[in-house]
Amino acid sequence: MEHWLGENWFELISTVFGLGGLWFTAFTIRKDTKVRKEELKARRVANLLAITANHREVWKVFLNDFENLKRVRDMTADTKNQPITETERMFVTLVILHVNSVYYAMSDQLVIEYEGLRRDIAQFFSLPIPNAVWQGTKLLQNQDFAAFIESSLRN
Repeated sequence: MEHWLGENWFELISTVFGLGGLWFTAFTIRKDTKVRKEELKARRVANLLAITANHREVWKVFLNDFENLKRVRDMTADTKNQPITETERMFVTLVILHVNSVYYAMSDQLVIEYEGLRRDIAQFFSLPIPNAVWQGTKLLQNQDFAAFIESSLRN
């Protein structure tokens, strides 16, 4: 045994340190993964708070200019006899841009998923003015986002 150790001491030490290094690397990766999961969770919550703040800002526009925008949420709005105003069109475009941001944040798992999003989209974009604005602008959107809105409207 002493003879073997004398001839192979370097390989033995290399093997021990190599295995120790692998163990240390595995331990570090596992620890980093746990930290990253916690950071990701915190980032997702922060992103959700940011989206909520943006949602509030969009709807503040509606509330602050209610007289000019009240038809946007009117189920009986007649867009043929009373065309969509530029103010209404701009507001619905803001909503589309906001929903687009939420869609991509959810697609990339950057935010906690909002389970009622499709129902919310269907309710809003089924209204006459939002639907008319959407129909006129959907060709300007990315195909996957447009397909998401369209599938939400069908369900």
